[in-house]
Amino acid sequence: MSLSRIPTGKSTAAWFFFDEAEQTLIAEVFRALRAASPEQEGTMRAALDRLTRLADLIRDSPSMATGWHARGRPSFSGETLIELLCRVPDYDLDLHIPTKAVLGQSYLIAKINFLKALGYAVEPLGHPDLAQRLQYELGQSIYSKLAEELFISIVTDPEGNDAVKAGAARFLFRIWEERLLIEVDDFAPVLESVWSARSKILPILGTMLGTQEVFQLFRTAPENRFLEYFGEDDVVEEQLLAFEEFIFGLSHEQIFQLREHLRDKSTSCVSVEEARSVLGQTKPSWSPEADGPQAFYTSYKKRRVKAHYRALTGAPGPKKTAEEYVMIALLQRGVMG
Repeated sequence: MSLSRIPTGKSTAAWFFFDEAEQTLIAEVFRALRAASPEQEGTMRAALDRLTRLADLIRDSPSMATGWHARGRPSFSGETLIELLCRVPDYDLDLHIPTKAVLGQSYLIAKINFLKALGYAVEPLGHPDLAQRLQYELGQSIYSKLAEELFISIVTDPEGNDAVKAGAARFLFRIWEERLLIEVDDFAPVLESVWSARSKILPILGTMLGTQEVFQLFRTAPENRFLEYFGEDDVVEEQLLAFEEFIFGLSHEQIFQLREHLRDKSTSCVSVEEARSVLGQTKPSWSPEADGPQAFYTSYKKRRVKAHYRALTGAPGPKKTAEEYVMIALLQRGVMG
């Protein structure tokens, strides 16, 4: 495909994998790059060309509902794939999912890297509006990847409820089948809302009660079902501990250590700098210092690994992430669509 003509209006066949807002933004970025550095623009055009070829592979892949084959059997229906997903453990998932799903996962990472590269290219040009819009689109893609991983965590949970796992599997089926057409706000707006809000907040710590952090989330997030869930009367302590990890960006063990420090010192507040010293953290590895979608993705992955370890060993603390507890509850209630 030639990229000599950059579409600036409505969706075109050439850029079928970008929505209208993305097309308009990227066209503006290319114009800014062309004016400042034609060589840099050419590099970004080449990157876009590679992303286009990957999107072409996904578009040309057969529908998973009619064209997925496995173990020499006839085509599987979408529902049969869902049943299989509910039986496969997380450590064995990769060799059971359709090629279209694998290509889609690679495409999403490639799109994230492309948007990041555009951001790096625009940064020295003095276009704050373009940089802010690129950050928003980058966040959409990162949160889409994060939501997919969350549904995989639910569907591969060996102790999970069958109906909940099937519900999560149906979301995965839609994500994989419609990869080029949908983003996180299309299938999980409750997650996109709270993730976007949380990624903009730097925890204050203070009394370690989380009051200020929660207030900021309620004020920032346009959709509050996630936050309201943890205010319900029947939410168990383990889930509240997971919510603490979410708002502070720290593990349950680190939160416990900081509260012990407050008791030992007979003080009511701890600063970020003091907490860093207590936990032996260097500044680059200190979670509350960072914000933005990628920093939040890293925070989620750390919380997920810790929770998985506790589930395997029986160690005290939350056995799932806060996001997983909420999504399981919403799937059980049948309010996820």
